[in-house]
Amino acid sequence: MERKVAFVTGSSKGIGKACIIEFAKNGYDVVINYNHSLDDAYSLKELVEKEYNVKSLVVQCDVSNENEVIDIVSEIISEFGHIDVLVNNAAIEECSEFKEKDKKSLERIIGTNLIGSFLVSREVSKYMLERKSGRIINISSNNSINKYDPSTLEYDCSKAGINILTKNMAKEFAPYINVNAVAPGWVLTEKNEELDKELNGCFVSSESENILLKRFAKVEEIAKVVLFLASDDASYINGEVIVVDGGC
Repeated sequence: MERKVAFVTGSSKGIGKACIIEFAKNGYDVVINYNHSLDDAYSLKELVEKEYNVKSLVVQCDVSNENEVIDIVSEIISEFGHIDVLVNNAAIEECSEFKEKDKKSLERIIGTNLIGSFLVSREVSKYMLERKSGRIINISSNNSINKYDPSTLEYDCSKAGINILTKNMAKEFAPYINVNAVAPGWVLTEKNEELDKELNGCFVSSESENILLKRFAKVEEIAKVVLFLASDDASYINGEVIVVDGGC
């Protein structure tokens, strides 16, 4: 029986890594994408192949680079013949005072987070439409929905754009490709754990007070929602932005 293939961008760490592990646990062959974290990507490849006996492919790509995106999607198709699930997770974020922001920071963050998701989706969807089947899941943020912080406006704008991209792609690709987004709140990623250490344990505890469940999400909790949206159990969910933030 042909295995399904899941391609997760920005998947050497954090939520993307957790998604790769969840897909592999459930019998998917997986495509691990990195831009800079080569060692982490290949460690993850070794882990999923050893633990879950699946096939994996590591691809390097800056998703904001159109030519690189075209090349890696062709490489994935050459390797596996198809892509069943795409998770647009690759993202960057910067935090700075409004007066310090400039055009370059906006272009860099929107280029990766929003334009990158568009480019990868455009290329992958061509093959999904040929097969008349597929799932695209975009990783948004609860920052894009009634939460405003001028220090992260580039990121927030990019994620609001992801929500609109999701709904438009759901309409464009219907009825063959289901397109949805997951909008996490605070997640206990490696980056946030490191920030907590730098602030002597104050960051996570103080931010958790604003969450009804009084804690950050585990990366696995976000990945399980992604896995659900990729499954047949979510076959009638389309064009939705699902907030997973513990209640904020």
